[in-house]
Amino acid sequence: MAEQEIEVIHSWSAPRSLSTSLMYSFAQRDDMEVLDEPLYPAFLRVTGFDRPYREEILSKIESDGNKVVNEVIFGPGGKKYRYCKHMAKQRLPGLPDDLMKKGKHIILIRNPLDILPSFDKVVPPSFKELGLADLVTIYSELCELGKSPVIVDAADLQQDPEATLRSLCEDLDIPFQATMLRWEAGPKPIDGLWAKWWYESVHKSTGFTSAREYPMPFPMSLYDLLEQSLPFYNMLRRNVRKTSSLLKSPLPEPDLPVPANKNLLAWVGDEIVPRDDAKVSVFDSIVQGGDGVWEGLRVYNGKVFKLEEHLDRLFDSAKALAFNNIPTREEVKQAIFRTLIRNGMLDNAHIRLTLTRGKKVTSGMSPAFNLYGCTLIVLPEWKSPVYDNTHGVNLVTATTRRNSPNNLDSKIHHNNLLNNILAKIEGNNANAGDAIMLDKDGYVSETNATNIFLVKKGRVLTPHADYCLPGITRATVMELVVKENLVLEERRISLSEFHTADEVWTTGTMGEITPVVKIDGRIVGDGKVGPVTQRIQKVYKKETEELGVPIPSY
Repeated sequence: MAEQEIEVIHSWSAPRSLSTSLMYSFAQRDDMEVLDEPLYPAFLRVTGFDRPYREEILSKIESDGNKVVNEVIFGPGGKKYRYCKHMAKQRLPGLPDDLMKKGKHIILIRNPLDILPSFDKVVPPSFKELGLADLVTIYSELCELGKSPVIVDAADLQQDPEATLRSLCEDLDIPFQATMLRWEAGPKPIDGLWAKWWYESVHKSTGFTSAREYPMPFPMSLYDLLEQSLPFYNMLRRNVRKTSSLLKSPLPEPDLPVPANKNLLAWVGDEIVPRDDAKVSVFDSIVQGGDGVWEGLRVYNGKVFKLEEHLDRLFDSAKALAFNNIPTREEVKQAIFRTLIRNGMLDNAHIRLTLTRGKKVTSGMSPAFNLYGCTLIVLPEWKSPVYDNTHGVNLVTATTRRNSPNNLDSKIHHNNLLNNILAKIEGNNANAGDAIMLDKDGYVSETNATNIFLVKKGRVLTPHADYCLPGITRATVMELVVKENLVLEERRISLSEFHTADEVWTTGTMGEITPVVKIDGRIVGDGKVGPVTQRIQKVYKKETEELGVPIPSY
C-alpha cells in the first residue's frame, strides 16, 4: 500500500496506567498503525536514566528527538491513523513544537492508589517516575493551544471498556470498531524492546480486565508519595467526561442556581482554596457529629451588615458548646475580608461562616479527642435573597416540633440542623416556601429557617425566643418596628392567630424580609403584600444601605 500523510493520535500517560492495553486496543483497528513509546530512546539518551535495556535501545532505535518527531511520529504511513503511546516524562524540552500542535491528544490517568502498590516491580517509585506532574503540564499546554485533550480514567476502561472506548472514539472523531475490545495473548510485534521487563501481565491478557473487587493493601511506606501525587490525579480526573468511583452517582451534573459560583474561592482552616478543594477532614467534628456553630452574613455595597452582632453570637455559641482553641475575633474578621476580596464579592453576596470544634485525633464523640484547634470556614456566594420578597410565599405547618431548651437550646446557633431539616422536608413535600414549627405546647416558634412576625389591627407580634433562634435580622426588625412608632408585642402566639392575621412576614439574613401570603391553605389578609410589611421592607433596605463594617480596601 502506498504511503500517505497520516493523522496522529498521541496518548500520554504515566507508567502502569493500562497504557499498553489501550495501545493493543487501538492496534486491532484496520485503519491504525501503532508506535510504542517512540520518544523513549531520546529520553534515555538525554537524561542518562539507568535501565537494564538502555544500551540495547540506544544501539538499535533512533534516539535523536527531532528526527523521531519529524520522521517517525509524523512521517508518512500506510494507514489513515497512527497511534503513538507516550510516557509523559519522555516529553523533553527542545522537541519540535509540532509534537503538541499536530494531531489529536489523549491523556490516560490512573489513581496512584492503584499504581503505586506494584510500581516497584521494575524501578523504585518516585514522584518523577510517576509522571503525574508532567501530565498536568501537558494538559495545560494543550488547553493553551486550543487543543483540549480527551482525558480517560483507566478505571472506566476496566469497568466498562466498550462504553469508554465508544466515547473516546467519538471524542477523537473516529468510528468505533468492535475489534478494539479483544486481542491475542502474548508478545506483539509492536512491543518496544523493554516489553519483557514491563509487559508480563499485559501479555497474559486478551482484553481489558475488570479491576479486583477489593484492592490490594497499600504499602504505607509510600504514603508521602501518595499525598504528593493525588492532587495532580484529582485535578485531571475532574476533566474526565465520565468519572469512575465505587460510589458513582447516576445523576447528571446539576446546574448551579448562580453559575458564577462555580469558580469561587473559600476559606477552609487557614487557607483560601478553589470550590472543588474546599473540604474538611473526615476526622473533623462537623463530619463526626455536626459539632459546629455558624452564622449567615450579607454583603451590601462594600460592607458586611451586622458583622459585630453575628460574631458576638458565633463566639457565644462556641463558648456555650465549650469549644477550645478558638481563633480570635480579629482572625475571623481577617479571614472574612480576605476571602471576600479574593472573590471580588463586595455586594449582593452571602457568607456562610462556620466554626467547627475541629479535627479529632481519632474518631469518636468526645471533645477530648479535639486536639488540633477549631476549623474556620468562610463560604462566600453570589446570592440574592432566596425568597420571593415581592409577591410573597406560602407556608405550611410542620408536624416536627421545634427543639425545647430541655433538650437543645436554640439560642446556640449550632450546625446540627436535623430538627429544621425534617420540617423543611415537610414544607418541600407540600410545595411550600418553608414550614412553620410549633413548640412543645403547640405555640408558633419560627419556621424551619426564619423568624416570623404577624400584624393584627396595626399591632406587630412575634413569638418569644424561647424555642426559636433570636435572629440578628429579627432583632433589627424589632428595633425598626419601634422606630416606626408601631406597637410591638413579643409573646406566645397560637397558630390560629397566624391563620387570621392581617399580615405575616418572616425574617432572616439569607431571605431578608419575606411576605407570607398563605398559611396552611388560608389566605393571609387579602393575599397581597401588606402595607406594614412594605414599610418594614423599605426601612430595612435603607438600614442595609447605610450600616455595616466596611471591607478594607485592597
